[in-house]
Amino acid sequence: MMSNQEVQLKASELNANGGVYCPRPEAGMRLWNSHPRVYLDVAHSGEAKCPYCGTVYRLKAGEHFEAHH
Repeated sequence: MMSNQEVQLKASELNANGGVYCPRPEAGMRLWNSHPRVYLDVAHSGEAKCPYCGTVYRLKAGEHFEAHH
């Protein structure tokens, strides 16, 4: 089941490695249409697309991720 969903993220919503997990509540998924949890690296290019549902996670305009070493 592919979606055309896009989720805009603040840099503060990314984890310490600059990523997020899908599915997320913002993607509108419920138990019946969920998929296995996958890690998506958003910080590297500013966006990432879930291979299962097609949801695109994108940093909001003007947001920048600073790596925490």
